[in-house]
Order: sequence, then C-alpha cells, then structure tokens
Amino acid sequence: MHWINKCHFGDVRDVLTNMISDGVKVNTIVTSPPYWGLRDYGVDGQIGLEPTFPEFLATMTEVFDLARQVLRDDGTAWVNMGDSYVGNRGAAWGPSPSSQAAREKTMTASRRRDKLAIPRSDVRVEGLKPKDLVGQPWRLAFALQDAGWWLRSDIIWHKPNPMPESCKDRPTKAHEYLFLLSKSEQYFFDFEAFQEPVSGTAHGRGRREFPDGWASGPGTHHAIGHNTPKAKASTGVGFGRGYDKAPKPRVKNNMSMDSALREAPTMRNRRTVWTIPTQAYAGAHFATFPEALVEPCILAGCPVGGTVLDIFFGTGTTGQVAQRLGRNWIGIDLNRANEPLQAERLRQPGLALEAA
Repeated sequence: MHWINKCHFGDVRDVLTNMISDGVKVNTIVTSPPYWGLRDYGVDGQIGLEPTFPEFLATMTEVFDLARQVLRDDGTAWVNMGDSYVGNRGAAWGPSPSSQAAREKTMTASRRRDKLAIPRSDVRVEGLKPKDLVGQPWRLAFALQDAGWWLRSDIIWHKPNPMPESCKDRPTKAHEYLFLLSKSEQYFFDFEAFQEPVSGTAHGRGRREFPDGWASGPGTHHAIGHNTPKAKASTGVGFGRGYDKAPKPRVKNNMSMDSALREAPTMRNRRTVWTIPTQAYAGAHFATFPEALVEPCILAGCPVGGTVLDIFFGTGTTGQVAQRLGRNWIGIDLNRANEPLQAERLRQPGLALEAA
C-alpha cells in the first residue's frame, strides 16, 4: 500500500479524505495538534491561526471526525495538547518574551532566517479576560467527546525541565495534557505492554496466616489484631462500613497462587502522571515530541505489525518510534520544510515522502 511508512504532505483534511476513499485503516493515532494562537509557521492553511477560538475548535473537530473514519473500530487516539494564556500582547505559554529573546541571541543568522515557529503578537479570546488561562486541552477534549469520541483518560505530562518563564504572579507551567480517546466502548489496549516498573513501596499481597486464625490477602478479611475474638473470624463479619451486612463467602487461594502473590510485583498499571523531560532536537523545530511520551501510546494502542497514524507529523517522532517498535506508520503534514528533518530521522531503505 502506497500509504504505509510515508509522510503525505497537504492539508490534513484533504489527505484524510483520500485515505478514506482508499479504504485505509489504522490501529491508533498518536499526535500533537497545533495550539491555537501560539505560533505562525508561515504556511498557508495552517491550523491554529483561526480568527477565533471557537473556529479553531470547529476545525479540530472536523479533522478528528475524518481521522475517526480511518481508525479501526477498536482503535484509539492519543492527543497531546498544551495550554495558553489570553494576552494583550504576546503568547504567554510557549517561549516567554524574555526567554525567546535569549534564544534568538544564540541562534545563527541562517537559523533565524529558517526557523519555523514565530510566536503571534496578539492572543485574545472572546469571553475571557487578559491573563486568563484559555483551557485549550480540556476545551478540545470536551469538543471531541461531544462529537462522539469516548474520553477514556487524561494524562499529565510532567516536564522536569520546563521552558523558563518571566512571570512573577503565577507558577511556571511545567506540564501538558495527553488524552486517551477511543472510537468505540470496547477497544484494543495492550495492558501488559503498557505497564511500568513499580515504585519502591511495592509489597507482596499473598495470604498471611495470623495466630488468631485470620488471614489477609485477596478474597480474605484483614486481621485487626491478634486479640480479635475468634467469633469474628468464624462469621466473616468485620468492623467498619458494611459490618452489619451478611458475610460474604471466603475465597481460598491455592498454594501456587499464594506463592505468586507473596512475591513483590515488579510491574504495575501505568499511572496518569508521566514525568518525561523535554527532548532536545537539533533540527529547526520548536515543538518536538519526546520519544518517551510517544512510546507507551504506541505499545498500548498498536500491535506489532499494525499501523500508527500521526495527523500532524512534524519532524517525524511518531514514525521514528513506531519504526523502532516494529509498527508501520503514516504521517500527514502541511509544512514541506519538515521533509529533510523527517528524512534524517527516518532513515530506511526506500523511504519516500509524497504529496497528497
């Protein structure tokens, strides 16, 4: 299929429409859309430069409706989104004026000519006051939920090395959001691959016998103390909420189960706060995905040999991680200036970049 393992340049709506016509289906979508009113990449038709925020949400809803049509019925979408502040002048989230000025001084003349991101000079939202937090991530998430997506989880991407800000009347922003959405109520999710190492507080959960005859562990009542009357153990009725209800039958573990549970677990279900440093990239692009942010999404949402779609491909991080993990990928991007950056990151025999 000519769609696989290529970036297709053009308006994302046109490319997705062509994919729908060709019957393309993908397992999962991992992407980071442009934020509204933050940067002008100097490309005609760029999403994020709509005159009003409601128009931006309408555009994004249209894009994700088309993306939903190329997603398998058991597919998921992982959407990274940051926030912004309403300002009289300057986009407060993103490089602050002072940090941007410092960055500019260190850039070579050629980099200054070729840089792809320029903060907009004026960011206003009807109904919001200057200095208000716009709430872009949640407004987008609720818009997609209203459009029929299942909103399954919000994940906080905690940045231990955030962009410095010059503000002195609020905390420095050190997080973005990652939303897990699904096309259907039931969907593919590789729980085992999505797990993370446990913290240092993990302990075994097997049944333990106590001198008074009580046992603790799955399916048993917890011991309250060695002096607890044995009558409580025989009836199965404990203290606290629900103590006056009829006792539930005890579930006994077999010896092999007890042995397994007594061992401290090494993995656990991944939590909703991911501490991942921002990842420096030598290419002239401000908003690169860290590979560590993309990897869990692909592992959970796409089986080996499946296909990952990034509808705002940028420099190609999603494709690079998918390729490394043995998945196929499809990229969509408007900006042809990203082509050499993608080619550098996605070195493989026969790689070709095509226009829609």
